[in-house]
Amino acid sequence: MSPEPASDSFRGRLFGTDGVRGVAGRDLTAELAMDLSVAAAHVLGDAGAFHASVGRRGRPIAVVGRDPRASGEFLEAAVVAGLASSGVDVLRLGVLPTPAVAYLTSALGADLGVMLSASHNPAPDNGIKFFARGGFKLPDAVENEIEERLGEKWDRPVGAAVGRVREAYGEADRYVSHLLATLPHPLDGLRVVVDCAHGAAHMVAPEALLRAGAAVETIGAAPDGLNINDGVGSTHLGELKKAVVERGADVGIAYDGDADRCLAVTSKGEEIDGDQIMAILAAGMHAEGRLAKDTVVATVMSNLGFKIAMRDAGLTMVETAVGDRYVLEAMQAGGFILGGEQSGHVIMLDHATTGDGLLTSLHLLARVAKSGTSLSDLASVMTKLPQVLVNVRDVSKAKARSSAELAAAVAEAEAELGEGGRVLIRPSGTEPMVRVMVEAGSHDQAEAVAGHLAEVVRTCCV
Repeated sequence: MSPEPASDSFRGRLFGTDGVRGVAGRDLTAELAMDLSVAAAHVLGDAGAFHASVGRRGRPIAVVGRDPRASGEFLEAAVVAGLASSGVDVLRLGVLPTPAVAYLTSALGADLGVMLSASHNPAPDNGIKFFARGGFKLPDAVENEIEERLGEKWDRPVGAAVGRVREAYGEADRYVSHLLATLPHPLDGLRVVVDCAHGAAHMVAPEALLRAGAAVETIGAAPDGLNINDGVGSTHLGELKKAVVERGADVGIAYDGDADRCLAVTSKGEEIDGDQIMAILAAGMHAEGRLAKDTVVATVMSNLGFKIAMRDAGLTMVETAVGDRYVLEAMQAGGFILGGEQSGHVIMLDHATTGDGLLTSLHLLARVAKSGTSLSDLASVMTKLPQVLVNVRDVSKAKARSSAELAAAVAEAEAELGEGGRVLIRPSGTEPMVRVMVEAGSHDQAEAVAGHLAEVVRTCCV
């Protein structure tokens, strides 16, 4: 008898904006992880279609990686068991960044890839993310099909038909070698402090930077299973800023827990966000004639200063909804190769299928090394407008979308700000919360307008 889906802790759609996430052991249980992997094997491990396309016979293949969270150990065991029991051969990659799993899904000719991580979330959380053949994230329709097939009856392989499992930890070097092969300029002479967030990049990031020629010092590179993102990494830049200044480094680089994003710090301790990183990369690629269609893709959350900088540089900015999957969709549809988010998710589509913090940092540092100027000077290509974000909790997202009172308040604010600012009201995709974002010519103005609009949301959207 086929088991029912193991967890009822989730309500509604299991898959969120980036896989299935929850508190490991409570929301994301071993039983649910196994059920999901079985369903994913049935949806993504279509051996017949795959073998016909490449002329290979045998069982489907999956690669599985994880970040260092303690819960990743039991979740990995559950996922591997589910896949192998479904007749899928499994390569266990061990602790590796999310983009490494995406790359190796493609490089090793796997039918699917699985990454266990909750990215920048605290240690008790974890998540399961699937990659399709070729290393791309799944579209909504495929995620829906996986959900629909949870708990379905199926013929279980036996004997020689069950999947086999082997360790493939050495494939980390294949990933690092791939990164280095993309590098347009060596990093000789650069002193870099790298913050690995006690996460998935704690081994491969320092190695890649050293092999690229940089002098490297690390912080946040001693994971114990419980300290991931704890006061370090791209969401906690204080320690990195302090280390860069105290050690006299040229640049600081911070990854998040699964290293699919990065932020940077200048020698003066100034924060460089994803918009600024994209602006630096776009300017360099444009100057070298490598920026496809002179276009960059960014989300509605990107700073207005980024849009102005791209316009002034003669480049086009294509705007998408928030989420790197939407950035990727626009890039693929338009034939563009550079896009990303303010948070530091940057996609370089000529080298990767997803956001890759290591790849981004290597190319950012290569730009610094080649230009012979400081990261601070390079970042001056754009001027960030003051931006204030207020999260209004426990309100109705539906009312926020339809409220005439809120729409009128937004129109009034936009008239006040003119072309030198903007307003964005965005209901959260995962929580009963509405985000109010305002950019203006001064921080005081942005704060005042955002505070007023947040109060309108609180009064009209309960």
